[in-house]
Formats: sequence, C-alpha cells, structure tokens
Amino acid sequence: MNRFQFHAQLAGLDLSLSPEEELLRDQMLTLLDSTQDCFFRSSFPAHFTGSALVLSTDGRRALLHHHRKLDRWMQFGGHCDGDENILRVAQREALEESGIEGLQVISPLPFDLDIHEIPARPALGEPAHFHYDVRFLLTAPENARFAISEESLEIRWFSLEEMVALPLSAGLRRLASKWQNLLPRFPLRSESTIPDFPSSANG
Repeated sequence: MNRFQFHAQLAGLDLSLSPEEELLRDQMLTLLDSTQDCFFRSSFPAHFTGSALVLSTDGRRALLHHHRKLDRWMQFGGHCDGDENILRVAQREALEESGIEGLQVISPLPFDLDIHEIPARPALGEPAHFHYDVRFLLTAPENARFAISEESLEIRWFSLEEMVALPLSAGLRRLASKWQNLLPRFPLRSESTIPDFPSSANG
C-alpha cells in the first residue's frame, strides 16, 4: 500500500458511529496532503505510526507491553521509517516487540485511529510532537510465547477487566471498549467472520 492507497482507505472508512475518530481522520488526511515526509520520524510536529492490539486466539486476553521510554502499558507499535504501508509497519513492530511469530491480521482495515502527544526529548534533539497512530487488530497463535525486547520493561497478557483497571489514555480506553464490543464475535476463524472495522466495533 502506498500513500495514495492509504489516503483512499482512510477516506473510505465508515466512522459514522465514532464522531471523535471522524475528526482524527480529517487531521490524518490533512497531514497526508500537506506533508511529504509524514511517514518519517524526522517529520515534526507530527508523523504517522502503526500499532497493533494483539489478542489471544479466543479474544479473551490482550498482550500489552510496559514501554521503557514512555513508562506506561500500551499496545505494540512504532515508527514507519518511510514505509507507507502502515499495516505492514504494525505487523513488523508487533513481531519485533513481542517476539511472537505467526501473528494473524483480523482485518486489513484499521481497528482504531488515534492522535497523541509525545514528550520532548532534548537529549536527542526531539521536540514535543504528535503520533498519528493507525491501529490494527492481530491475534496470536495458541500457546504463543513472547519475548521481551529492549523496547519493553515487561510484557503481560491482560483480561479486559485487568486492562481497563490500568491508568490508560483516552485512546487506549476507546481501544479497550472496541475490544469489549467485539468479544461476542470470537473466535474469528474464517474470512466470512472478519469484522467490518472500524465503525462496527464501536459502542
């Protein structure tokens, strides 16, 4: 997928049940139209990132990591580093940060859209900036074993109840709410059961 296909995908998302994400989508389209290097981490004050909520095969648990630099629990994800295929970015980051081979994509459509601020890191010459984060839903193979990377302090499986008990950002609470609404549709084992993201996942 290139930036033009990504633009068409974003523009075509049915976000009628999520007015908040409609506004976020508009900002993402504006960034795409106005900033040539928006897929590079050197693009300030904003650039795209890709991330993935990794669920167990039965959908009852989510795998989160305690991010070393940001010091909070979150889904796997990271910078595009020039790659305009954000689903591929999300898959790559989930593999690198979880160590789990064979992660399955539930839908090629984004599961969630989010924009959040990243604090400045003066030592690296990075000002405060925004991540325009496009989030996908993946499932791990049964009995998958994870490995902690240098990006993480810890990795753990969380039930929905355990996840919502964490001090989550508003975007992660929305992500958890979507997961909750999707639970009755698990297990997802064939293309015929792939959800029509993202509006059908909203409550």
